[in-house]
Amino acid sequence: MASEIPRAVDSRSAAGYLSSFHSNLGEHLVMMCGSALFTGLTQRECAEIVSCGRARTFARNELLYAQGQPMRSLIFLQSGSVKHTQLSANGDEVLLWMSGSGEALNVQTETTSYGHSCSARAMEQCNALVWDYTRLRTLLDQYPQIRKNISQILASQIEELEERFRELATETVAKRLALMLLRLTRQVGKVSDEGMQIFLSREELGQMTGTTLFTISRILSKWADQGIVVPRREAVLVSNPKGLESISDEPESFLENGDGVATVELMKDRSAPRRGKSQ
Repeated sequence: MASEIPRAVDSRSAAGYLSSFHSNLGEHLVMMCGSALFTGLTQRECAEIVSCGRARTFARNELLYAQGQPMRSLIFLQSGSVKHTQLSANGDEVLLWMSGSGEALNVQTETTSYGHSCSARAMEQCNALVWDYTRLRTLLDQYPQIRKNISQILASQIEELEERFRELATETVAKRLALMLLRLTRQVGKVSDEGMQIFLSREELGQMTGTTLFTISRILSKWADQGIVVPRREAVLVSNPKGLESISDEPESFLENGDGVATVELMKDRSAPRRGKSQ
């Protein structure tokens, strides 16, 4: 395929990013080939696909697209994180899910225009590659592997939503929160000296797990006493992921301590007799 000269980017920061991208092209192509969107393609094919896109830099809190707007482009996040929100009928905004570096946004198997079911906003500065769907039609025909990958991405998203719905219907709040924090550490967690940090508020965590800010605060406070997490103003630091995994893996009977808050003490020795009134 004849390589197309990349289109003019939208800002100075995007131009700087494009220059940086090409100076580290090999490293970026390795990341792209390892992503769900481009898996199965060679680095040469990825390079040709890149040449048909354009670089974009989204500032912190910038809206990538709004609910109800038509889908016009496919976005591949090179760095940063994005939150997807939806407005209810009465105007309340609810956080649905998060996307991190290496993920694709606006994926659809056909290039027919659809409206966005939610809005996407940058949680931090994000660098991305963007392909207009008018140009993407040719790429999908030339590289059918991309279409297969998009179908797999959509199937994985549906599977995650099914898991979350099942958890909402069958699991305790503490277990749902543990499972959600583990997902978020993989998707958008930021490594620090103390652990893995997730930049979401308690209210947003409550929206993603189907509970209240008060309940989230109570559980995080209990886990903080156990050294599992460190609650912060607009973030949660996961300092002991093994502790979260223990909570998420245990049967419900091991997660209740009388007030619905998960603990790890009950898991240390399952054979230890439980205290209570004698029969």
